[in-house]
Amino acid sequence: MKFGFDNERYLHIQSEHILERIAQFGNKLYLELGGKLFDDHHASRVLPGFQPDSKLRMLTRLADRAEIVIVISALDIEKNKVRGDLGITYDMDVLRLREAFEQRGFMVGSVVITHYNGQSSADAYREKLERLGIRTYVHYLIDGYPANVALIASDRGFGRNDYVETSRPLVIVTAPGPGSGKMAVCLSQLYNEHKRGIEAGYAKFETFPVWNLPLKHPVNIAYEAATADLNDVNMIDPYHLEAYGSLAVNYNRDIEIFPVLKALFEGISGECPYKSPTDMGVNMVGFCISDDDVCCRASRDEIIRRYFTALNRLAMGEGAESEVDKIQLLFKQAGIAVSDRRPVAAARARAEQSGVPCSAIELPDGTIITSETGSLLGTSAALILNAVKHLAGIDHSVKLIPQDMIEPIQYTKTRYLCSANPRLHTDEVLVALSVLSTRDENCRRALECMPQLRGCQVHSTVMLGEVDRKIYKKLGVGLTCDPARKK
Repeated sequence: MKFGFDNERYLHIQSEHILERIAQFGNKLYLELGGKLFDDHHASRVLPGFQPDSKLRMLTRLADRAEIVIVISALDIEKNKVRGDLGITYDMDVLRLREAFEQRGFMVGSVVITHYNGQSSADAYREKLERLGIRTYVHYLIDGYPANVALIASDRGFGRNDYVETSRPLVIVTAPGPGSGKMAVCLSQLYNEHKRGIEAGYAKFETFPVWNLPLKHPVNIAYEAATADLNDVNMIDPYHLEAYGSLAVNYNRDIEIFPVLKALFEGISGECPYKSPTDMGVNMVGFCISDDDVCCRASRDEIIRRYFTALNRLAMGEGAESEVDKIQLLFKQAGIAVSDRRPVAAARARAEQSGVPCSAIELPDGTIITSETGSLLGTSAALILNAVKHLAGIDHSVKLIPQDMIEPIQYTKTRYLCSANPRLHTDEVLVALSVLSTRDENCRRALECMPQLRGCQVHSTVMLGEVDRKIYKKLGVGLTCDPARKK
């Protein structure tokens, strides 16, 4: 697959830019980290060449100067909020994040429990962390936050919070998810540092929207599609335009909150170091796009992918029509249609001809391979076999997995595991292929072609089960599904 993003350049200039921002504030910077750090698959899809862990790899270059502060809201602890992508509660994810950071060589200084108001669940969690030897602090709910600047920037506001002890120039403030209070922690620290006569600054590290790309650039439109459920809207930053006479892109929430933040900065230290919300950011992604056409094509495909995801969520009773409607409007802005995603048309054409669920995949060279549901294999399992046979140069008529091997597996599924569906899923097909590869040359060659599926695009005419979705994700395959249930 073609790359449109220079990842090595990004690692270099992004880390250098953060070092410059640290120096700007007397060698102490609180960096609010937005978005995903370990697994930013959205960025890797719209910026081909960007690795899912690029931000973490970049920060690793600063590890000897950095420490991590993990933030969790007492409100999320109380309601056992779950990360949808991982299926674990936020309080468990704090421990996961801590371990993951430490394994990468980072110092995790502490955990801050925000929105604290005497919740017993937060007290129990704090005791648990302290038993594990993790320094833990609490930050309180402040009436009228963020508008009541006089109260917030006082000893009855930020001054009431625990002062988080830090020892390194760069303090990275992160959290399991949005709404945890990362910005408030940073601002509270600035207030308490100022009281102690310590110069410190604040910056925000978010990848999207990309401030130095046009407002209607497909990369920025793809961000709106990704956040359609939050109703985020990209906008020209009016403060940046007024201050510098140049266009910069930001999103509505940061623009709306900037006057309040400016007043908070002035309440803390007497002046605001920034003239616009864009100034607060340190994102250098836009300077590392090496092939704009490649990124535009990838972003348009991502908008279509997000549309199908929204349709599927709606069909499952988990989404809203407003999310689908918004992405449809974004289609017009980006000048795209569902048919621009080549596997969609191919899968639907075969399904119309065969009358059964079908799938299609676009391979790296542009070849389209299709499959349909049969008596032995589901459409996804058949598609993977068809694709790797093509990549390995094996004739389509060759049966990689013989029927006398599939049937015993089906018997076990239905007889002993009580499955209503006897057809093999993708994981079962891959296990069978692996077993056969030790004695069958075709199976070995086919299996060795699996890495070539990374970055390929698949469409299914029915919504797939969890097993098949997870296999495609692990293979690095982009998947969309029509919002139809299997019959």
